[in-house]
Amino acid sequence: MEKALIRMRMSSHDAHYGGNLVDGARMLQLFGDVATELLIRQDGDEGLFAGYEKVEFKAPVFAGDYIEAEGEIIKLGNSSRKMKFVARKVIVPRPDINDSACDVLEEPVIVCEAIGTCVTPKDKQRTNK
Repeated sequence: MEKALIRMRMSSHDAHYGGNLVDGARMLQLFGDVATELLIRQDGDEGLFAGYEKVEFKAPVFAGDYIEAEGEIIKLGNSSRKMKFVARKVIVPRPDINDSACDVLEEPVIVCEAIGTCVTPKDKQRTNK
């Protein structure tokens, strides 16, 4: 099935806790954006997020980190679309070198994984394929 991917830098605005730690809910917001794109590609409609059955936070995210959020539909129902998501840290700031230094990670770090279900009502589905 088709995948969708977004990449963005976490800003100081995203930092919610001491030490510039980003709230885990920010990863779920990124997954929501990925899910919306998947629904548009599948059904021609933004659909609705019904809920998560699993969310696992695996590593901290900080302001300045670049996060790549990816999702794919893993099961299609009549109106439900079960999706799998993963968020990876791909670039990190290096303030120990200088204020603007960053490193691209050789191996991305998985920061969050989730499984959720979205719904596109039958009357709003348009086949885009």
